[in-house]
Amino acid sequence: MIDKSQLQKKSDFLWEIPMTTRADMRVPAHVYALPEIIESMSDDRSLQQLVNVTTLPGIQKAAIVMPDIHEGYGFPIGGIAATLYPDGVISPGGIGYDINCGVRLLVSNLEYDDIKDKAEQIAIELYNKIPSGVGKGGEIKLTQEEMDEVLTEGAEWAVRKKMGFAEDLASMESMGRLKDADPNAVSDHAKKRGFDQLGTIGSGNHFVEVSRVDEIFDNLTAERFGIKNNQIVILIHTGSRGLGHQVATDYLKIMLDAMPNYNIKVPDRELACVPFSSAEGQNYYKAMCAAANFAWCNREVITWEIREAWKQLFPNKNELQLLYDVSHNIAKIEEHEIDGKLQKLIVHRKGATRSFGPRHDEIPERFQETGQPVIIPGSMGTASYILAGTSQSMLTTFGSSCHGAGRALSRRASKRQVNVAHLEKELNEKGIYVRAGSRTGVAEEAPEAYKDIDLVIETVHRANIALKVARLRPVSVIKG
Repeated sequence: MIDKSQLQKKSDFLWEIPMTTRADMRVPAHVYALPEIIESMSDDRSLQQLVNVTTLPGIQKAAIVMPDIHEGYGFPIGGIAATLYPDGVISPGGIGYDINCGVRLLVSNLEYDDIKDKAEQIAIELYNKIPSGVGKGGEIKLTQEEMDEVLTEGAEWAVRKKMGFAEDLASMESMGRLKDADPNAVSDHAKKRGFDQLGTIGSGNHFVEVSRVDEIFDNLTAERFGIKNNQIVILIHTGSRGLGHQVATDYLKIMLDAMPNYNIKVPDRELACVPFSSAEGQNYYKAMCAAANFAWCNREVITWEIREAWKQLFPNKNELQLLYDVSHNIAKIEEHEIDGKLQKLIVHRKGATRSFGPRHDEIPERFQETGQPVIIPGSMGTASYILAGTSQSMLTTFGSSCHGAGRALSRRASKRQVNVAHLEKELNEKGIYVRAGSRTGVAEEAPEAYKDIDLVIETVHRANIALKVARLRPVSVIKG
């Protein structure tokens, strides 16, 4: 069993498990974490999973994990792995069940003083407007034809249906659409699971959160992002719902059956994978792109729902502009430098956020001087952060950063240990109002269930893979 005793310190924020640790390792494993995070690292399987990732055919440079590391399916959450295009493998475990789970941030023209007396009302209005909860559907019921359009067009579909703004598209990773999507690669069962879930947040750690800007760390970048101290912003965190989950389920089975045909053996069946260039690999990639498009469309429709509620709440100052939308469960075809030359790679990010630096041609013009916004949510009782991507991340982490605080307690342990009534009282005393589909969900997502977000952010900041711009504090939280 691999554990933290096998980590070799490279710097105050970087640790390595060398290739000599196990005979089947193809590359080393890198862990980004301050010593305080290493000391508190739980005894789950996350480091074992990271070393398992190093065995994937075609993997390049290192298997990497961020400071929000915790155990996942196959890959640890917080994991990054790049395989050589086109014959390296693609693995659904390196993307996750919630394909294109991601975060977007809306910027308002209000300050905290404008809303502090309405915080509870805001929570109620948003909860009533945005469907949330396990398997919860919304008012939009897609036909088969419309579903295929969503899977093909992504957020463009919402804009075309007057449930989004055209200018939003320029403020999304990949402009809210992966063009390799093929609805025919998505099973009928997956489509049925998603037909009424557009515009819904689901359950678990998904949320809509109204926050205030609590501190500015980089005045120039904050100004370019349109961020001001004490400003009200809104975070949206959700993904592809049941549709994406079913895509992952379908293709994990297909890949497990197909691996012997390609003489692929992995140390954990949860790492099921096939060559990207294979028929199975191509079909999964096209289905993954389609599910990613569903998620971008979902977040755009939720944005429309929020804007409609905001008009009712603030009829005279209801502007909500999209700063950026980022994915943290996805595989992308990108170019990165390997041994001094550019290589095309299949970059898996599983609980890791893209963090492209200045002057990268895949980020919008307005972020060319700053690097892309990197949006990192914390828990409902702590802080969230806006960061900026860096050129250093392109050299060390395949242009990637963390995605959140990372769980410190399992959901089961949280339910055992958290007194929901006490937690709600404590949050209310801090001026934080929560509306949730279930009390169980509140217990599972309690602040004590997560790592210290400040230490996680400090790690990536010191490593120069994403730099602090602003800190946010929650005001009103909507959970599934």
